[in-house]
This record gives sequence, C-alpha cells and structure tokens, in this order.
Amino acid sequence: MENLTYYLALLALIIIGFIVVKKVASCMIKSVVTIVLMIAAAAIYWLYLR
Repeated sequence: MENLTYYLALLALIIIGFIVVKKVASCMIKSVVTIVLMIAAAAIYWLYLR
C-alpha cells in the first residue's frame, strides 16, 4: 500500500507540473521543467520504489 501512495504522489506531481507549465511558461522553461520533473520521478523511483 505504501508504493501506491508514492505512485499517486508522483502522478499528481507530473500532472500539476504540466498544467502549471502549460499555462504559465514559454517553450524553453517548459523544457527545463519537464526535464526536472523527469529527474525527480527517476529519483523517487530509484530511492523509494526499487
């Protein structure tokens, strides 16, 4: 059940990040934020779910 919480938090992070970036930022900032979100997702997977 603990892994489900991490998956839901990660999904919420990605969805909220994309919504905010889509409404606010330019193309360059979108790229940077997307890369940061992917790194954060990989770090969460590597540290907690592996």
